[in-house]
Amino acid sequence: MKQISIDIETYSSVDLTECGVYRYSESPDFEVLLFGYSADGGEVEVVDIANGEQLPAEIISALNSDSVIKWAFNANFERVCLSHFLGVTLDPASWRCTMVWCMYLGLPHTLKQAGEVLKLKDRKLSEGEDLIKIFSLPDKYGRRVEPKTLPAQWERFKRYNKRDVEVEMAIQRCLVGFPVPDSVWREYAMDQRINDRGIAINPTLVNNAITLDEQAKNVLGERMKELTGLDNPNSVTQLKKWLGDRGLHMPSLGKKEVAAALKTVSGEAAEVLRLRQQSGKSSVSKYTAMKKSVCADGRIRGMFRFYGARTGRWTSKIVQLQNLPQNHLPDLKQARDLVICNDREALEMLYENIPDTLSQLIRTAFVPREGKKFIVADFSAIEARVIAWLAGENWRQKAFAEGADIYCASASKMFGVPVEKHGVNGHLRQKGKIAELALGYGGSVGALTSMGALEMGLDEEELPELVESWRAANPAITALWYGVGAAAKQAISERGTAQAYGRTPSAKLKFEYKSGFLFIELPSKRRLAYVKPQVGGKGITYWGVSGKDWKLLESYGAKLVENIVQAISRDLLVNAMENLSGYDIVAHVHDELIIECDRDVSLENICAEMAAASALEAEAASKAEGLILRADGYECEFYRKD
Repeated sequence: MKQISIDIETYSSVDLTECGVYRYSESPDFEVLLFGYSADGGEVEVVDIANGEQLPAEIISALNSDSVIKWAFNANFERVCLSHFLGVTLDPASWRCTMVWCMYLGLPHTLKQAGEVLKLKDRKLSEGEDLIKIFSLPDKYGRRVEPKTLPAQWERFKRYNKRDVEVEMAIQRCLVGFPVPDSVWREYAMDQRINDRGIAINPTLVNNAITLDEQAKNVLGERMKELTGLDNPNSVTQLKKWLGDRGLHMPSLGKKEVAAALKTVSGEAAEVLRLRQQSGKSSVSKYTAMKKSVCADGRIRGMFRFYGARTGRWTSKIVQLQNLPQNHLPDLKQARDLVICNDREALEMLYENIPDTLSQLIRTAFVPREGKKFIVADFSAIEARVIAWLAGENWRQKAFAEGADIYCASASKMFGVPVEKHGVNGHLRQKGKIAELALGYGGSVGALTSMGALEMGLDEEELPELVESWRAANPAITALWYGVGAAAKQAISERGTAQAYGRTPSAKLKFEYKSGFLFIELPSKRRLAYVKPQVGGKGITYWGVSGKDWKLLESYGAKLVENIVQAISRDLLVNAMENLSGYDIVAHVHDELIIECDRDVSLENICAEMAAASALEAEAASKAEGLILRADGYECEFYRKD
């Protein structure tokens, strides 16, 4: 046996969507109900484990064998559940995920949608969701439905399980001409090991934060009732009417609108809006997510979704590490200790806004195991460095080589005068900063406004000039936008291969149209894929996932450059992970790695290994030659922002 395609149906009283598969499969009542499989493309068999059938010995041997490839759609679920079922840890190196294959090609992330888009003859059975509610979940009273009580539905559930394997195999046959590179499968195995390893939390901090937040919001709610006289001051409708009666007509009570109103309003209305602002710290709900998903050994697992974004970058789930609030408290440890001690009185005395304080402490709930420390290291200005290297913007390359502040260097280039942070012409650095953050991917006045240019003190009238100054200072990057757009259009229009684009030998980009896909080959040889592209208007259109929908999307040269730069940045992070594979990477956030290590591990060595990411691969073509990387980091006893 060379390979086996698998789909399983399971039962657990733990909510899979909220808690993740690791906590789900750890539940005492977890069971594998059905095991559908096909060996080497043969007829699909279904093993009815719930009714006493046993897995064949050769299938158990295949699951434990490193030489037999195991396929599944969202293979992390099957591998983790079967690890618990068999009482072993199944090595991810011999597992392949059809969902990852779909995402690599820009296709939908669900089995149902993928089958529809690929126009498969046999598709996922629509009745599956109802059958899962019957047999895989407790009912509304917490009771479990046994298969023998509903034999007809159980037979349909078995057919549903069989069909899922058939659909997965059909997808594999459909995509066989567009294989995922072996290097990406190695990256997938590395991702799975990081997810398996997990990261520890401080349960006392988490539990106390939940309690303190509830208490604080009750106090805020009572004060709002006292001020407004409303039965439910959290009701948007009631509160908008109350404010309107006092001359403050607000079409929305969103965060931005409340913050803007507080700049001009005063009196009771201002206090009520401030109370609403404080009680609206929804990020504190991450503590609840931690409590629900933590495993028996105190670690949270499975927070990273491999290839979650079109560029190949990770997205996060469960606790959503990618959008954690920053911490700006100068006495972070003191606030953390007070929460651990559950000292509400001291918190109320020292910190005006308890929900905001708890929000800033979310990161600190993540801790290394006893006797270890965290090293947190990240790439410095990674996207700015990559786009400078890719475009051949030499003054930027020189600034990075000299260790200059890129915001000062950009402002100096834009305005033709020396700019030093806290020094000569230092006031211009802010303009350089907002321009750098907003304009690198074709952004204009709207991008500056969205980035908060007006809040930073810039006048609306000077924004167009700022855009022109930045573009004039970066002619190679501006040319890159148009060059990439032209190459993409050429490949699509001619149904062929466009001229490679790149300012250095190792910064080549190849555009190819093939069988309804536009592929962009990166310096690493990994490819970005766009489905059913067409040239239209000023840019191109293609089909892709937006939210949960499969829809027609638009792109253009600068937007494609953004995809490319973020994809290359992702490849560099992967290279850094491989460089640091001898250490326990427990989490990663954007371009940052969190490493759990012995106390004598050198921060300098970690940063040096990370910064060497551009020269990792053996193949010359995959090296980012001339790309100037820098990694910075710090050590900590709990996760935080330095």
